[in-house]
Amino acid sequence: MVSARCKMAVKEELKKLGLHFILVDLGEVEIMETINTDQRELLKTALLNSGLELMDNKRAMLIEKIKNVIVEMVHHTDEVIKTNFSIFLSEKLGHDYTYLANLFSEIQGTTIEQFIISHKVERIKELIIYDELNITEIAWNLNYSSVAHLSNQFKKVTGLSPSHFKKLKDKKRSPIEEL
Repeated sequence: MVSARCKMAVKEELKKLGLHFILVDLGEVEIMETINTDQRELLKTALLNSGLELMDNKRAMLIEKIKNVIVEMVHHTDEVIKTNFSIFLSEKLGHDYTYLANLFSEIQGTTIEQFIISHKVERIKELIIYDELNITEIAWNLNYSSVAHLSNQFKKVTGLSPSHFKKLKDKKRSPIEEL
């Protein structure tokens, strides 16, 4: 789950099955009841019909947690991380960063760094479109060392400078779920 809409869909499916949830968050659900095999299969099918997946595999769940930490950090918080992201992620998930990075690359076919960059670029596009912050403020908010670093990364991914992107009439963005 990478959006509020996903969380709403999960809550609806749980309600339809008569299950009471304590927590529905990005990538995890805690329910009050112990569910049996039939209920689990019904939930799995209902989630698949909504475009979501029930995960049983510990490795897949860890990958989902990595993605959720990144999405939360890039899209949903104004908090500036004061340490390296590798340390932050390791502490947040309780695993060595090398293990997380290798697992992520193996399963996703891309690095954690590339995943972060693609999300940052989408966030930059969003902030440019909203036109509430200038590029310096965007660089600061997304923890870039400089405007030049942000601009270079943005251009590598999009082929456009942030200022050229801002001038476009048809600004193309990608849904978070597709990154």
